[in-house]
Amino acid sequence: MQTLKEKAASFMAAAVDTILPPRCVVSGEVVERQGMVSPEAWSGLDFIVDPFCARCGFPFDFAVDDGSVCTSCLSHPPAFETARGALKYNEVSRDIILGFKHADKTYVVKAFVPWLKRAGAEMLGAADIIIPVPLHHRRIIARRYNQSALIASALSDDTSVPAMLDGLVRTRSTQTQGHLTAKQRFKNVKRAFEVNPKHEKAIKGKAIILIDDVYTTGATVKECTKALIKNGAGAVHVLTLARVVRDEF
Repeated sequence: MQTLKEKAASFMAAAVDTILPPRCVVSGEVVERQGMVSPEAWSGLDFIVDPFCARCGFPFDFAVDDGSVCTSCLSHPPAFETARGALKYNEVSRDIILGFKHADKTYVVKAFVPWLKRAGAEMLGAADIIIPVPLHHRRIIARRYNQSALIASALSDDTSVPAMLDGLVRTRSTQTQGHLTAKQRFKNVKRAFEVNPKHEKAIKGKAIILIDDVYTTGATVKECTKALIKNGAGAVHVLTLARVVRDEF
């Protein structure tokens, strides 16, 4: 049975949808509810499914044995236990993410939750805490929200895994990664993250899911993982909305 607060929220949502019909973040078509993606846009989404690297989640183009690991993870094993992405980064997912990240289309986070739950089912089942990749306070002021924190909060609400939205802090302002090479990306974020001192005890020995919007080279999440492991985290798993699987830049 709905509480009075829930009934009021449902009424307000219905009223807003009547005045301003919900629209697909990609195509602009009217959809049933906020956060939904139109059938046209849906057909352009490329979800990551088996087979993929058991460690970093990079999708393979050919059949492999269960537990197979990509050459990159064999050569340079990451500090995180596993990484998974819901979508391949293509034109459609890019438009959704950029709208969410830079155009205040935060309502689309509702659509992300079931995608992330499916991609991260195994890690979510054993997780103690969800922590987002942080933004520097200067960028928060400019953008007004941290997209990774919104994803972490929505996922926590749906799964009941506690979110620690300020678990990590960005210690210095770094330049945007978008047009940097892989080597430049790793250098750009080197030692740019620390565990929030007030949460140092809380993360010790815990299984943590680190949330980011896009996994490109892994530079950011790997540096965040180092900070968490250094401060006693038991295990770190990475969950992202999208994964770049070819050179998009």
